[in-house]
Amino acid sequence: MILSSVLTIFFTLPFLGSIMVFSAIKLITKNTRKSVQKSLDYTTVLFIISVHFLIITIWGKSLFWLIILLMILVAMVFVLVHWKVKEEIVLNKVFKGFWRFNFIVFFITYLGLTLYGLIYRAVTFTF
Repeated sequence: MILSSVLTIFFTLPFLGSIMVFSAIKLITKNTRKSVQKSLDYTTVLFIISVHFLIITIWGKSLFWLIILLMILVAMVFVLVHWKVKEEIVLNKVFKGFWRFNFIVFFITYLGLTLYGLIYRAVTFTF
């Protein structure tokens, strides 16, 4: 019960999870740059799941399959570009770039969907 409540809070407010993970890593490492990078890496999943639930809340249907499909396509593009540039595939670097790109995409999508949802509900209930 408590675990599901905590997860619900983090999926609803992924910023809170990011701040908490950053603070914990900062206490351990004392390195701000590394703490930011690690907290972004660890909380990408929160933003992916948050976007999924925002889509369900706004449009009433799950598009998780589309999210996964887009992530697979982006991964394929990352591998192809890395191979063209470096002429070899270093999976560590490809995955790190892919994962951080996903953070940016889902962070921006989360902000956009939150703003859209707020405006949509305000207009729906006002008129």
